[in-house]
Amino acid sequence: MDSLEHRVPPPAVAIILAVLMWLLARPLPAFDGRLWLALPVLLAGLAVCLAGVASFRRARTTVNPLKPESASSLVVAGIYRYTRNPMYLGFAVVLLAWNIALASPLALLGVVAFVLYMNRFQIGPEERALRQLFGAQFDTYCAQVRRWV
Repeated sequence: MDSLEHRVPPPAVAIILAVLMWLLARPLPAFDGRLWLALPVLLAGLAVCLAGVASFRRARTTVNPLKPESASSLVVAGIYRYTRNPMYLGFAVVLLAWNIALASPLALLGVVAFVLYMNRFQIGPEERALRQLFGAQFDTYCAQVRRWV
């Protein structure tokens, strides 16, 4: 399974799981008003993602999740004071909004699958690369800020 590490871009994982969530939810009836409930959750997820990207841009380091070893600085400011993975957290929240729109308890498995996949195949390898690059500075950061929230 190590062959999946840093192979699939996180946005692609989110899209694949969104489609699978839709397939799981199709046979179930929807409830009225679900889009009004999903919209603020969607906007919150997008805002968290964009805040992460903005912090990386300000630090002038790579946003490419498939090459964490090319990071030029450890970003600990902005939204990174609250979560070590705001872009992935944002994708998870967007998937949660999608689940609300689908009105399917079964489709919630897609959000869980996204978090589990990211932990195993994206975040774990990223953290190994960052630990090699930044050593004790990264360990201190990890001790102060949670992986997700």
